[in-house]
Order: sequence, then structure tokens, then C-alpha cells
Amino acid sequence: MNKVISLLCGIIFGIGLTISSMTNPEKVLGFLNLFGNWDPSLIFVMAGGILISVPFLYYFKDKPLFAENFSIPLSKNIDLKLIFGASLFGMGWGVVGLCPGPAIASLAFLNFYSIIFVASMVFGFLVLKFFDKLR
Repeated sequence: MNKVISLLCGIIFGIGLTISSMTNPEKVLGFLNLFGNWDPSLIFVMAGGILISVPFLYYFKDKPLFAENFSIPLSKNIDLKLIFGASLFGMGWGVVGLCPGPAIASLAFLNFYSIIFVASMVFGFLVLKFFDKLR
């Protein structure tokens, strides 16, 4: 049952990303371009997401509704790996206009840039996994 609910939530999330134009790199780059032709419309998407999620985060802070248990990472260390990963994520988002969620949702449109982005992302995961095994 958990997998079915997860799938349905993922589908709803993907539809929401598509309706809000988060799968359109030009729209996202327009939002990130604060000093050029700035498009503030994605603020409403973020505000809507926050307004809907905050009550659920408050009421289900101990564990999600359909989960056996839930653990929050205890580490609060800001290390080089975190800084590098966050920087890489931000630079990729700013250059390409896609982040992982919208990129995966945009695969439904069979856009060439989305396919290349997701393939590169998976390649990056595999490279990281390889180097983690070497350590």
C-alpha cells in the first residue's frame, strides 16, 4: 500500500510541477534572473507549497501518516561534501533551469534537454557511488 500511495503522490507532484511551469527551464531561469527580466510568478508556487505543507509538517512531525517509523538526520555538520553538493546543485539549477524533481517530471514530454539532464544526473550518482566505495 505504501508504494501505491507513494506513486500517487509522485504523480500528483509531477502534475503540479507541470501545471506551475516548473518543468519549463525558461520560466525557472526567468525567476532566477533577479537583475534582468525577472519573472516573479514562481513565488506563488513556492508560497502555495509552503501554505499546504506547513500544517502537515506540524501534525506529522513524529512520523509520516503511512510510515512505520521516521528518522531525521542528527548531524548538523556543514562539511566540504555538503558545501560542494549544494554549490553544484545551485549552479546546475541556475545554468540549466532544472532541478531533479521537475527534470524527472518533464521526461513525460520527451524533451531532449530533460533526457540529457536526467541521464547526466544518474551518471553523477553513479560516479559518486564509485568514489564512495573507493574510500
